[in-house]
Amino acid sequence: MSDDKEKDEEKPVVAKTAADLQRLKLLKLMKNVDKPVILPERPKAKNTPSVPEFVRNVMGSSAGAGSGEFHVYRHLRRKEYARQKFIQEKAHKELLDEQYHHKLEENKRLAEEATAKKRAKRLKKKQRRNQKKRMKITKEDNAATNKNYSEKDSSDDQDEAAESNKANEGSDEKNVQASPGNASRSESE
Repeated sequence: MSDDKEKDEEKPVVAKTAADLQRLKLLKLMKNVDKPVILPERPKAKNTPSVPEFVRNVMGSSAGAGSGEFHVYRHLRRKEYARQKFIQEKAHKELLDEQYHHKLEENKRLAEEATAKKRAKRLKKKQRRNQKKRMKITKEDNAATNKNYSEKDSSDDQDEAAESNKANEGSDEKNVQASPGNASRSESE
């Protein structure tokens, strides 16, 4: 039985997915816990190559140059071209970074504008809904108040009508008493 386990462990396992590969690496690390793990450092950014020092008495590739001078010239030329290429690549990378950050800011601004627009729309809709509720409540209150007033008004009108009738009857009696026939009697007496 132990022979079967050893054979299974000795067989190489092929990782089919990235998750399998990561699992295998973790299992390998966990087999020997005491062994230190070496984490590689991040690659450092290249520094700008320095401007080459001025080399005097280099004749170049023209006629009259010695056999050794041409190689010195070629080396310096290659170094200068590499420096210029690095400067151009650095400028291009900075340009791409700047465009990327500008694009991020633009997307953020557009998202904020869209959010603000939607927020304003939501608030406006909410205000309209609240206003409709208030109007409905106000109408109901007005209807109830009008109903109460109409009941009061009808009872008040009846009261006023009764009072006015009483007042009219009282004034009629006064008028009867103050009639000219009665007035002569009151004067003679």
